[in-house]
Amino acid sequence: MTLNKLEPGALVADQVFDAIHQGITNGDLVAGQRLRIRDLADQLGTSVMPVRDAIRRLEESGLVETIPYRGAVVRTFTARELLNVYAVRRVLEVEAAKLGVVNLGKPEQAVLKDQYDSMKAALADGDLAACLAFDEKFLSTIYLASGNSVLYESIERLWIQCRAYKLIGARRAVAEGKSRLLWEFQSKLLKAVKAQDVNLMAELTDRSILAAMERIRQALPSATQ
Repeated sequence: MTLNKLEPGALVADQVFDAIHQGITNGDLVAGQRLRIRDLADQLGTSVMPVRDAIRRLEESGLVETIPYRGAVVRTFTARELLNVYAVRRVLEVEAAKLGVVNLGKPEQAVLKDQYDSMKAALADGDLAACLAFDEKFLSTIYLASGNSVLYESIERLWIQCRAYKLIGARRAVAEGKSRLLWEFQSKLLKAVKAQDVNLMAELTDRSILAAMERIRQALPSATQ
Protein backbone atom coordinates (compact mmCIF):
# COMPACT_ATOMS: atom_id res chain seq x y z
CA MET A 1 0.00 0.00 0.00
CA THR A 2 1.43 3.38 -1.02
CA LEU A 3 -0.19 6.76 -0.52
CA ASN A 4 1.35 10.02 -1.65
CA LYS A 5 2.40 12.61 0.90
CA LEU A 6 0.23 15.69 1.19
CA GLU A 7 0.81 18.95 -0.63
CA PRO A 8 1.61 22.01 1.49
CA GLY A 9 -0.90 24.85 1.62
CA ALA A 10 -4.13 22.88 1.07
CA LEU A 11 -6.57 21.93 3.83
CA VAL A 12 -5.02 18.86 5.47
CA ALA A 13 -8.28 17.17 6.49
CA ASP A 14 -9.62 17.25 2.94
CA GLN A 15 -6.33 16.04 1.46
CA VAL A 16 -6.22 13.10 3.86
CA PHE A 17 -9.80 12.15 3.05
CA ASP A 18 -9.15 12.43 -0.70
CA ALA A 19 -5.95 10.36 -0.49
CA ILE A 20 -7.54 7.47 1.41
CA HIS A 21 -10.73 7.68 -0.66
CA GLN A 22 -8.69 7.45 -3.87
CA GLY A 23 -6.66 4.57 -2.45
CA ILE A 24 -9.88 2.62 -1.90
CA THR A 25 -11.55 3.44 -5.21
CA ASN A 26 -8.47 2.73 -7.34
CA GLY A 27 -7.80 -0.59 -5.63
CA ASP A 28 -4.60 0.31 -3.75
CA LEU A 29 -6.48 -0.27 -0.49
CA VAL A 30 -8.37 -3.52 -0.99
CA ALA A 31 -11.56 -4.81 0.60
CA GLY A 32 -10.94 -6.10 4.12
CA GLN A 33 -7.62 -4.27 4.53
CA ARG A 34 -7.01 -2.74 7.95
CA LEU A 35 -6.63 1.02 8.06
CA ARG A 36 -4.02 1.54 10.76
CA ILE A 37 -4.30 5.18 11.69
CA ARG A 38 -0.68 5.75 12.66
CA ASP A 39 0.66 3.96 9.59
CA LEU A 40 -1.57 6.08 7.33
CA ALA A 41 -0.52 9.24 9.13
CA ASP A 42 3.15 8.35 8.65
CA GLN A 43 2.66 7.64 4.94
CA LEU A 44 0.78 10.89 4.40
CA GLY A 45 3.13 12.94 6.55
CA THR A 46 0.47 14.21 8.94
CA SER A 47 -0.80 13.76 12.49
CA VAL A 48 -3.32 11.10 13.45
CA MET A 49 -6.25 13.50 13.96
CA PRO A 50 -7.06 14.22 10.28
CA VAL A 51 -6.72 10.49 9.55
CA ARG A 52 -9.25 9.68 12.28
CA ASP A 53 -11.59 12.29 10.83
CA ALA A 54 -11.15 10.92 7.29
CA ILE A 55 -11.95 7.38 8.42
CA ARG A 56 -15.09 8.63 10.17
CA ARG A 57 -16.21 10.36 6.96
CA LEU A 58 -15.42 7.24 4.92
CA GLU A 59 -17.56 5.19 7.31
CA GLU A 60 -20.43 7.60 6.70
CA SER A 61 -20.04 7.18 2.93
CA GLY A 62 -20.08 3.37 3.22
CA LEU A 63 -16.49 2.70 2.14
CA VAL A 64 -15.10 1.82 5.57
CA GLU A 65 -16.47 -0.20 8.47
CA THR A 66 -15.29 -0.79 12.02
CA ILE A 67 -14.94 -4.42 13.09
CA PRO A 68 -14.53 -5.45 16.74
CA TYR A 69 -10.91 -6.30 17.65
CA ARG A 70 -9.70 -5.20 14.20
CA GLY A 71 -10.66 -1.56 14.02
CA ALA A 72 -11.35 0.27 10.76
CA VAL A 73 -11.13 -1.75 7.55
CA VAL A 74 -12.03 -1.15 3.92
CA ARG A 75 -15.60 -2.35 3.68
CA THR A 76 -16.18 -5.76 2.15
CA PHE A 77 -19.49 -6.33 0.40
CA THR A 78 -21.02 -9.77 0.36
CA ALA A 79 -22.14 -10.99 -3.03
CA ARG A 80 -25.76 -10.39 -2.05
CA GLU A 81 -25.03 -6.85 -0.84
CA LEU A 82 -23.24 -6.07 -4.07
CA LEU A 83 -26.15 -7.36 -6.13
CA ASN A 84 -28.50 -5.22 -4.03
CA VAL A 85 -26.40 -2.15 -4.86
CA TYR A 86 -26.63 -2.96 -8.56
CA ALA A 87 -30.38 -3.58 -8.30
CA VAL A 88 -30.89 -0.07 -6.94
CA ARG A 89 -28.51 1.33 -9.56
CA ARG A 90 -30.62 -0.34 -12.22
CA VAL A 91 -33.76 1.50 -11.14
CA LEU A 92 -32.08 4.88 -10.73
CA GLU A 93 -29.87 4.80 -13.81
CA VAL A 94 -32.62 3.74 -16.18
CA GLU A 95 -34.69 6.68 -14.97
CA ALA A 96 -31.75 9.10 -15.22
CA ALA A 97 -30.96 7.89 -18.75
CA LYS A 98 -34.56 8.38 -19.88
CA LEU A 99 -34.73 11.88 -18.43
CA GLY A 100 -31.28 12.90 -19.63
CA VAL A 101 -31.27 11.76 -23.25
CA VAL A 102 -33.86 14.29 -24.42
CA ASN A 103 -31.70 17.16 -23.14
CA LEU A 104 -28.46 16.18 -24.86
CA GLY A 105 -27.86 18.40 -27.89
CA LYS A 106 -24.91 18.47 -30.26
CA PRO A 107 -22.50 20.16 -27.79
CA GLU A 108 -23.21 17.51 -25.16
CA GLN A 109 -22.97 14.77 -27.77
CA ALA A 110 -19.49 16.03 -28.68
CA VAL A 111 -18.49 15.89 -25.01
CA LEU A 112 -19.78 12.32 -24.77
CA LYS A 113 -17.78 11.30 -27.85
CA ASP A 114 -14.61 12.78 -26.33
CA GLN A 115 -15.23 10.94 -23.05
CA TYR A 116 -15.89 7.70 -24.91
CA ASP A 117 -12.67 8.11 -26.92
CA SER A 118 -10.73 8.86 -23.72
CA MET A 119 -12.17 5.76 -22.08
CA LYS A 120 -11.06 3.54 -24.97
CA ALA A 121 -7.63 5.18 -25.07
CA ALA A 122 -7.15 4.53 -21.35
CA LEU A 123 -8.18 0.92 -21.88
CA ALA A 124 -5.70 0.55 -24.73
CA ASP A 125 -2.98 1.94 -22.44
CA GLY A 126 -3.88 -0.58 -19.75
CA ASP A 127 -5.00 2.11 -17.29
CA LEU A 128 -8.22 0.52 -16.07
CA ALA A 129 -8.75 3.00 -13.22
CA ALA A 130 -8.70 5.86 -15.75
CA CYS A 131 -10.93 3.86 -18.09
CA LEU A 132 -13.58 3.50 -15.37
CA ALA A 133 -13.21 7.16 -14.42
CA PHE A 134 -13.94 8.24 -18.00
CA ASP A 135 -16.84 5.78 -18.13
CA GLU A 136 -18.35 7.46 -15.08
CA LYS A 137 -17.79 10.90 -16.61
CA PHE A 138 -19.55 9.67 -19.74
CA LEU A 139 -22.56 8.45 -17.78
CA SER A 140 -22.50 11.56 -15.58
CA THR A 141 -22.93 13.75 -18.66
CA ILE A 142 -26.09 11.82 -19.51
CA TYR A 143 -27.49 11.60 -15.99
CA LEU A 144 -26.80 15.22 -15.07
CA ALA A 145 -28.82 16.23 -18.13
CA SER A 146 -31.84 14.80 -16.31
CA GLY A 147 -31.90 18.01 -14.28
CA ASN A 148 -32.48 15.97 -11.10
CA SER A 149 -29.49 16.51 -8.83
CA VAL A 150 -30.88 14.24 -6.09
CA LEU A 151 -31.18 11.38 -8.56
CA TYR A 152 -27.64 11.90 -9.84
CA GLU A 153 -26.11 12.21 -6.35
CA SER A 154 -27.82 8.97 -5.30
CA ILE A 155 -26.32 7.19 -8.30
CA GLU A 156 -22.90 8.68 -7.63
CA ARG A 157 -22.92 7.41 -4.03
CA LEU A 158 -23.65 3.89 -5.27
CA TRP A 159 -20.84 4.13 -7.83
CA ILE A 160 -18.42 5.07 -5.06
CA GLN A 161 -19.47 2.11 -2.94
CA CYS A 162 -18.88 -0.45 -5.69
CA ARG A 163 -16.00 1.22 -7.55
CA ALA A 164 -13.33 -1.14 -6.22
CA TYR A 165 -15.42 -4.11 -7.35
CA LYS A 166 -15.93 -2.53 -10.77
CA LEU A 167 -12.15 -2.33 -11.05
CA ILE A 168 -11.81 -5.99 -10.14
CA GLY A 169 -14.42 -6.84 -12.76
CA ALA A 170 -12.61 -4.76 -15.38
CA ARG A 171 -9.33 -6.54 -14.67
CA ARG A 172 -11.07 -9.90 -14.96
CA ALA A 173 -12.63 -8.93 -18.30
CA VAL A 174 -9.26 -7.90 -19.72
CA ALA A 175 -7.55 -11.04 -18.40
CA GLU A 176 -10.22 -13.18 -20.09
CA GLY A 177 -9.89 -11.32 -23.40
CA LYS A 178 -13.29 -9.68 -23.01
CA SER A 179 -12.27 -6.02 -22.85
CA ARG A 180 -15.11 -5.17 -25.28
CA LEU A 181 -17.45 -5.55 -22.29
CA LEU A 182 -15.97 -2.30 -20.96
CA TRP A 183 -17.06 -0.18 -23.92
CA GLU A 184 -19.65 -1.93 -26.09
CA PHE A 185 -22.71 -0.54 -24.29
CA GLN A 186 -21.27 2.98 -24.32
CA SER A 187 -20.88 2.72 -28.09
CA LYS A 188 -24.56 1.84 -28.41
CA LEU A 189 -25.54 4.58 -25.95
CA LEU A 190 -23.85 7.15 -28.18
CA LYS A 191 -26.14 6.12 -31.04
CA ALA A 192 -29.21 6.26 -28.79
CA VAL A 193 -28.21 9.73 -27.60
CA LYS A 194 -27.78 10.96 -31.18
CA ALA A 195 -31.27 9.68 -32.02
CA GLN A 196 -32.66 10.94 -28.68
CA ASP A 197 -34.38 7.56 -28.43
CA VAL A 198 -35.76 7.34 -24.89
CA ASN A 199 -36.87 3.72 -25.12
CA LEU A 200 -33.57 2.51 -26.55
CA MET A 201 -31.67 4.49 -23.93
CA ALA A 202 -33.66 2.83 -21.15
CA GLU A 203 -33.22 -0.63 -22.71
CA LEU A 204 -29.47 -0.28 -23.14
CA THR A 205 -28.95 1.04 -19.62
CA ASP A 206 -31.05 -1.78 -18.20
CA ARG A 207 -29.21 -4.43 -20.23
CA SER A 208 -25.83 -3.03 -19.23
CA ILE A 209 -26.54 -3.27 -15.51
CA LEU A 210 -28.20 -6.68 -15.84
CA ALA A 211 -25.08 -7.91 -17.66
CA ALA A 212 -22.91 -6.60 -14.83
CA MET A 213 -25.11 -8.38 -12.29
CA GLU A 214 -24.76 -11.63 -14.21
CA ARG A 215 -20.97 -11.26 -14.20
CA ILE A 216 -21.13 -10.80 -10.42
CA ARG A 217 -23.15 -14.01 -10.08
CA GLN A 218 -20.61 -15.90 -12.17
CA ALA A 219 -17.61 -14.50 -10.32
CA LEU A 220 -19.19 -14.85 -6.87
CA PRO A 221 -21.30 -18.02 -6.80
CA SER A 222 -22.56 -17.23 -3.29
CA ALA A 223 -24.55 -14.38 -4.86
CA THR A 224 -27.11 -16.92 -6.04
CA GLN A 225 -27.67 -18.39 -2.60
